[in-house]
Order: sequence, then structure tokens, then C-alpha cells
Amino acid sequence: MSLALDAVYGVVAAVTMPWWMRKARSGWAERFGKGEALPPPREGTPRLLLHTVSVGETNLVRPLVERLSARADVVVSASTDTGIERARTLYASRAAVVRYPLDASWSVRRFLDRVRPDAVALVELELWPNFATECRRRGIPLAVINGRLSARSFSRYRKGRAFIGRYFRQLAFAAVQDRDYAGRFVEMGVARDRCHVIGTMKWDAADVSGSVPGADALAEEMGIDRSRPLIVAGSTAPGEHEALHAACPPGVQLLCAPRRPEWFDQAAAALGDCSRRSSRSRAPAGAGRFLLDTIGELRKAYALCDVAVVGRSFGTLYGSDPMEPAALGKPVVIGPSVADFAATVDAMKTDGAIIQTPVDGLAEVLRRLIERPTERTALGERARRCVLAHQGATARHADLLLDLLKRRAGDGGAS
Repeated sequence: MSLALDAVYGVVAAVTMPWWMRKARSGWAERFGKGEALPPPREGTPRLLLHTVSVGETNLVRPLVERLSARADVVVSASTDTGIERARTLYASRAAVVRYPLDASWSVRRFLDRVRPDAVALVELELWPNFATECRRRGIPLAVINGRLSARSFSRYRKGRAFIGRYFRQLAFAAVQDRDYAGRFVEMGVARDRCHVIGTMKWDAADVSGSVPGADALAEEMGIDRSRPLIVAGSTAPGEHEALHAACPPGVQLLCAPRRPEWFDQAAAALGDCSRRSSRSRAPAGAGRFLLDTIGELRKAYALCDVAVVGRSFGTLYGSDPMEPAALGKPVVIGPSVADFAATVDAMKTDGAIIQTPVDGLAEVLRRLIERPTERTALGERARRCVLAHQGATARHADLLLDLLKRRAGDGGAS
């Protein structure tokens, strides 16, 4: 089976080469499993590999790594260049950081020879056939944590269930975010008694401290007028910038932070005469439009805003995460397209902690919130309380993983 998969991967790589060669990628030796072997953990300490994919998942597991590192030797893996960079920044003092391999059988074998985990936890899903097969051969238990399987992803997985279902059945457990996801994992093959609904760790990863270093400097450097209202639209997509520009009340400042760098120029054109963060030049007095065309500063911008609008939700995409501005106690507005974050949005709607509106109602919602500071404050307070009320999934995940490592040790340890 591994040889057949390797052949399929080779064909796919050859066909898609023009696409993936367009973007520079580093770490090719590590992608093929090469690199120095990790030193063994201290005696009696089990080693857990936490696999994140990119920046979002890497940030997500920070509280989990902090909880586990006292009782386990934690290794964090990531696939993307940005994920690896972020993991090294976050975990250099707590965990080893490695590049997750491509799913060729020889890459996987080299990788596992180097890392030698006692158990592996895959964040959200990321279940690759050769990796799962080699873990089974070595007796390394695989688990999914913070599991999610969206409706559109499930429709694709279900078509290949005859093949991929065996890897779902192999899972030691799947700790998933909600009952809808649990049903899909079970239908894919996870035993019901191994599928646990314990919430999402994203609530725990949301920083409710309210302290955002660098926010004041961002405002000063971009020329944002702190005496005038500011709407911050985060994770925006093409088509939304024009709508936000038109819906912003007169005299109110608007800052847009597109989700992807390739959308920066389109956003700048839609916003007209805007100040771009990348230019590092201060906007003139009276400027009303700002473009955050840098990575990693959205939280600073949310800290400055009077109203937060969460993008990728007013078109045909699937929404963005509203937790960050909610955790800051900001009034949050989101569009109707939120399939990827439906459970979060539903929880916030139940608590009266978010306003959901179609694009043709956006102007009226923004006008009302700007004109009614008391309503803004109350909405923001409910948003922060909602985040606090849903925290706790990280501790539940940690308990499951430590129990898995304990049972693994009882079965004879690493192979």
C-alpha cells in the first residue's frame, strides 16, 4: 500500500509542480524527513509529538504545551514555513520544533526515526495515510485533538471512506469541538466510545487580559486619530473592502486587515487614498482609511477599535474567527457566511455577544453602534464573558493526552 501511495504522490507532485513552484518554500531536506535525531527525553518522561499545520494551529496549542511540558517531553511539528517560524518563536524554551514530513513512506520513516514519539496528537485533523500506517506499524498511538471536520470537507472524505476510513478507525481517540463534528468523525470510522466532545481550545487561546503591547505605537506610527471612532475589519477578502468602505459612517476611520498578502493591493485600490502600514509612513491629519498590510499585528489593531468587523463572512467564503476581538471586549459584527466557525458564532449569538448581518444591513449596524456607545460597551462585555464561559477545553485535552501516554507506557513504551 505504501509503495502504491508513493507512486500516486509522485504523479500528483509532477502534475501540480507549476502551481507549488510559484511560491518559495524552505526546509526541503526536513520535508523529506532528513535532519539530526532529537536527543532522548529524560528518563521516565514520555515524548508527545503535537502536530500543527500552520500559524493558527501553532498559536492555538500554546496553553496546551505549557500544561503538558511539566509532565512530558513535547515536540511541536508544523508543515508551513510560517508555522515553523512561529513555533520556534513560541516554544524554543519549552519544546523541540521540527518540520512535519511529506507523506512519502521514506520521509515518514526518517522523521519517526529522528523524533521517536511515544504518541502523536494531530491538531484538528491532518490524518495522512503513510504517516498513520507507519505509526501503527511501530505501535505509536495517534489521536486527533481539537478535532473539526467541516461539512464540505466531510463530503470529500466520505467519497473516499472505503480507503481512508481505516485510518480513522486506527485513532486512539478523537477529541472534537462539537456534536456535529463528532457525528462526522464517527461516520468516518472512529469508534463512538473513542470520540469525545470537549469543546474547542480556541476559547482558551483567546487572550482576555486586555493588555496588547504595541497597540499605541501602531496607532502613532500609522497616524490613526485616537479622538475619532475607528472600525477595524479583520481577515477581510476581496469584495468586502468596497462594501466596508461604503458602509463606514461619515467621519469614522476604517482600518482593513486582509486575510492574505496577495489581497493587499486589491484592498488598497478599493479603499482609495489609504495609509498602508508597510510604507511605515504616518498618514496625514484627517486621513480616514488605513490598510494593515503586514502579518501579526491584527490584535494590536483590534485593541484600538470601537467596532470590530470580522471578514471573509460577507461573500462566498466560510468566515473567520471572531474570538480575538471578543476576548478584548470589543463589539463584534460578522456576516452570514461563517461555515468554518459556525459553532463559535452560534455560541456568541446565544449569549447576545455578536451581531450577524448581511452586507446590505452592514451600514445601518455600523451607524447604530457608532452612535450608541452604551450599546457598544454592553455588546463588548457580553462578548468577553462568552469567551470566559467557554474556556476549559485545553485542560480536558491535556488530561486525555496524559492518560494516553500513561497507557502507552503501560504497554511497553516506544518501539
